[in-house]
Amino acid sequence: MAIYNATGYNMGAFTLLGIPGLEQYHIWISIPFCLIYLVAIVGNSILLYLIAKEHSLHAPMFFLLSMLAITDLILSTTCVPKALSIFWFGPQEISFSGCLTQLFFLHCSSVLDSAILLAMAFDRYVAICSPLRYTTILTPRTIVTIAVGISFRSFSVFVPCVFLVNRLPFCRTHNIPHTYCEHIGVARLACADISINIWYGFCVPIMTVVIDVILIGVSYILILCAVFRLPSQDARQKALGTCGSHVCVILMFYIPAFFSILAHRFGHNVPRTFHIVFANLYVIIPPALNPLVYGVKTKQIREKVILLLFPKRSS
Repeated sequence: MAIYNATGYNMGAFTLLGIPGLEQYHIWISIPFCLIYLVAIVGNSILLYLIAKEHSLHAPMFFLLSMLAITDLILSTTCVPKALSIFWFGPQEISFSGCLTQLFFLHCSSVLDSAILLAMAFDRYVAICSPLRYTTILTPRTIVTIAVGISFRSFSVFVPCVFLVNRLPFCRTHNIPHTYCEHIGVARLACADISINIWYGFCVPIMTVVIDVILIGVSYILILCAVFRLPSQDARQKALGTCGSHVCVILMFYIPAFFSILAHRFGHNVPRTFHIVFANLYVIIPPALNPLVYGVKTKQIREKVILLLFPKRSS
C-alpha cells in the first residue's frame, strides 16, 4: 500500500467548480472579471511595447518594469481564462498535468513578482543613494544577472510543490471548489498524509516573501535617510516622487498576498466563498492596476502613452 500513489490514482482529470455558493451569480461575476482582465492585458501590453520601442526607456528600472509586466500577464492568464470559462459554461475539467502546470505558474509568478519588487527597490536605492555610480553599478550585465537569479530562485522554490502534489493519491473526489488549481487546495483532496505539503507550501514561500519584504524595508529606510539629508525641499520631493509608483505597487501586492496566505493557513472560520473570491481578485487586480499606476505616476511612461494614444494632440 505504500506505493499505491504510483498506480494511477492521481492520473484522472479534476473538475473546477467555480465559487461555491455563488453559482447563480457566475455570469454576473464574469462581467467585471472579463473587463479587468482586458485592462490587465491591454495595459501590460502597451507598457511592454513602449519599453521595447522607446530608446529613452531602455534603463534598468524599465527593464525590471517590463519583467513585472510579463510576470503579471503570466499570473493573470494562468488563472482568469479558465475562471471565465467556468463562469460562462459551468464546471470545467482540467487534466492532472494541466492542474500541476497551472499551480506551478500561479505560485512561481507570485514569488517572482515579489523578487522583482525587491530588485526594483534596489534600483531606487542605488538611484537615490549613489546617483553618480548608478550606471556603473547597474550595468546591463548586472541587470541580466539579477533577472536570471530571481527567476531561478522562483523556479526552485516551487518546483518541489509540483513533485509533492504529483506523489499524492487522489482516490476520493476530483472536484475542486475553486476556479483554478492551487497547491494546498489540490493537496487537500488526496487520501494520504499531506503534512509536508502544508508545511512546505506555507513556510518556504512565506519565508521567501518575508525576506523580500525585510530587504525592501531596509532599502527604503536607507532611501529615506538619504532623502532627508538633501538640502532643499524640492530635491526631497523629486527624490520621493521617483519612488511613489513603486511604493503603490508594493502595497497592492503584499497586503492582499499576506492576507490571503495567513487567512488560508489560519482563517478556519473565514467562509470558503470569501477565500475563493479574494484569491481570484488577487490574481487579477494587481496585474490590472500596476500598469495604470506606473502610467499615471511615472512621467516618462505617461508622456509616451499620451504620445501613443493622442499623437496629433501631442504634436
